[in-house]
Amino acid sequence: MTLSIDLNCDMGESFGAWNMGHDDEVLPYVTSANIACGFHGGDPGVMRKTVKAAMRQGVALGVHPGLPDLVGFGRRAMAITPRDAYDMVVVQVGALAGVAASQGGRLNHVKAHGALYNMAVNNKELAHALAQAVYDVDRSLVFYALASSLMVGVAKEVGLKVAEEVFADRSYEEDGTLTPRDRPHAMIKDVQVSIQQVLRMIREGKVRSAQGSDIHVHADTLCIHGDQPDAVAFAKAIREALLAENIAVQTVSHGA
Repeated sequence: MTLSIDLNCDMGESFGAWNMGHDDEVLPYVTSANIACGFHGGDPGVMRKTVKAAMRQGVALGVHPGLPDLVGFGRRAMAITPRDAYDMVVVQVGALAGVAASQGGRLNHVKAHGALYNMAVNNKELAHALAQAVYDVDRSLVFYALASSLMVGVAKEVGLKVAEEVFADRSYEEDGTLTPRDRPHAMIKDVQVSIQQVLRMIREGKVRSAQGSDIHVHADTLCIHGDQPDAVAFAKAIREALLAENIAVQTVSHGA
């Protein structure tokens, strides 16, 4: 059996005069783009430009809905209800669907951003709200969820196709969650360490936690953060390493 992995990257997170990420340089190395929709980053013009750039590279278009927190870049937890979360996701998916359609494109997937993603990992009601919002707008969209988390089962119960996500540049806790960014060693900065983690997740279905234990994961899609200082070098090196190991790099197709 040929192993394969989707490479996704968060993009379109600049807004106004503020620039974030290395979108144009990273796009040639990834297969899926998670595009911000104005809540945690992005604005209408950035959304359009990012959609066009991704389409030129043949990169799948995804929605990256976040909390309404431009100042905190969507990485601060907020006290929201499942209904709040549902409405936020419906609006953001709808907005990017419109932008994509205006450029002759179509959405492929949805991946929540930052604190919204992490909050839903251990909150079944919140996870259900996110998945239901996606299903109600377009049930063919793929739902990206943290590998082996309750989000996976919840989204499948709603009726969505799910891509289990692993991370190239983040460390893991014993419970399978990502190490919070404010802790030491949360980010993997050595590309060779990252590559070894990636290959093991894909080939063995395991990742070593910060506490030293092995965690079982299933890897459908791999996140490479575009706002890292060395994002371009990481993306290029990881893609080359995957191809050298005969691991196919391809998009997780939508459920239609």
